[in-house]
Amino acid sequence: MELLEHLALGFSVAFTLQNLMYAFIGCLLGTLIGVLPGVGPVATIAMLLPTTYALPPVAALIMLAGIYYGAQYGGSTTAILVNLPGEASSVVTVIDGHQMARKGRAGPALASAAIGSFLAGCFGTLVLAGFAVPLTEVAFKFGPAEYFSLMVLGLIGAVVLASGSLIKAVGMIVLGLLLGLVGTDVNSGVARYSFDIPELTDGIGFIAIAMGVFGYGEIIANLSHAQGKREVFDVKLQNLYPSKEDWKLMTPSIVRGTLLGSALGILPGGGAVLSAFAAYTIEKKTKLKSGEMPFGKGNIRGVAAPESANNAGSQTSFIPLLTLGIPPNAVMALMVGAMTIHNIQPGPQVMTSNPELFWGLIASMWIGNAMLVILNLPLIGLWIKLLTVPYRWLFPAIVLFCAIGVYTTNNNTWDIWMMGWFGIVGYIFHKLSMEPAPLLLGLILGPMMEENLRRALLLSRGDWSILVTRPLSASLLALAAALLVIVLLPAIKKSREEAFVED
Repeated sequence: MELLEHLALGFSVAFTLQNLMYAFIGCLLGTLIGVLPGVGPVATIAMLLPTTYALPPVAALIMLAGIYYGAQYGGSTTAILVNLPGEASSVVTVIDGHQMARKGRAGPALASAAIGSFLAGCFGTLVLAGFAVPLTEVAFKFGPAEYFSLMVLGLIGAVVLASGSLIKAVGMIVLGLLLGLVGTDVNSGVARYSFDIPELTDGIGFIAIAMGVFGYGEIIANLSHAQGKREVFDVKLQNLYPSKEDWKLMTPSIVRGTLLGSALGILPGGGAVLSAFAAYTIEKKTKLKSGEMPFGKGNIRGVAAPESANNAGSQTSFIPLLTLGIPPNAVMALMVGAMTIHNIQPGPQVMTSNPELFWGLIASMWIGNAMLVILNLPLIGLWIKLLTVPYRWLFPAIVLFCAIGVYTTNNNTWDIWMMGWFGIVGYIFHKLSMEPAPLLLGLILGPMMEENLRRALLLSRGDWSILVTRPLSASLLALAAALLVIVLLPAIKKSREEAFVED
């Protein structure tokens, strides 16, 4: 009953004309930001933060939250249509989503992403409303050793996730980890592997590598063919929405992705990213039905599950912010800044001292998710029309948007050069049939793994046994080892190779 009273208060706050307007502005901006490759929610919220000075606190936070989860929706659009993951959480969507677009099934792919995101977002908000306080206790149990072990499990999962050779997948992960080492040492503050290039002291940006490897690499590969042999999309505008068979396949995937994303989203350090990769890994471990498309070739489950997981994770990532005052990712750190601007101290006292803000923000998430589905589903036909544009006109626009997107993140031309070089690297990967998704996961998790391992060793005074003496950490490492053994079993290895045989 108490929860219903709180939600009634929240909806009374969220349903005012002013707050509805700012929720819509946030959702619309988020969708547009997601569609434009490279211009992520972090850069946009950072740019818009000064404009919230003049807004009431609730309206400001509702708009910024709308930008965040709206970008999760929009990010799938370019990932599916033009093979460009502008956000880390969209990297997995590329694998099967773009293959569906190539086969004339961009409509069902976009629809499954929007529907999965909506249902997951609604459930994630319900978890946030009902279980915020108890779930923060779970996050408290995760120390540096547990986070390191969880990320090891994530990397082992990436081996399963990658299509093709296991050795190539491990090689890509190791390369990603090595690229993640470039930058400034966590403890000493000394630049390493920067080769006296000032721009490398901050590390290699995720967006530059993602757009280079996926976007430019794909463009170079396509332009390397004669004009008659270039990829032509089989666009069928009449097949805009999922079929009955698609619904049967994607519904269980949406449920699994939603539950996983809701659980992992509360963990600091990119819960939405981990959720998307973990959800895809679980789907690939689930047996294919007869006649179902293999993963990596355009399986709708490979779109529905990670999109559901990343959206559920983005909603539950508000839990540590609102209940503990701990920002779990860069966007939430900016939300802390927005709250500080309005003299609100994030943490457990927000529920009691600002109940209108706390419950109004939660209620606005349901409204925002409904707005996003209403915005996104009718636009599917419009986005698909992009595929009918001749490739000789489309690729210069993609190159330009990527360059603008990468430049705006740091206002530095170095990032554009990096993206160009990684475009050549992406083309080499394409020729060698090497899946780049594990490389990006290694790049994202590498610095976080190093930081948490070093913290764990500092706490244990250099004793490595801390990783196995803490029960939760030991359980995660045991699970990672078991997963690795299972994947390397001859029978599993053979069936995995058969699943990835090229048509």
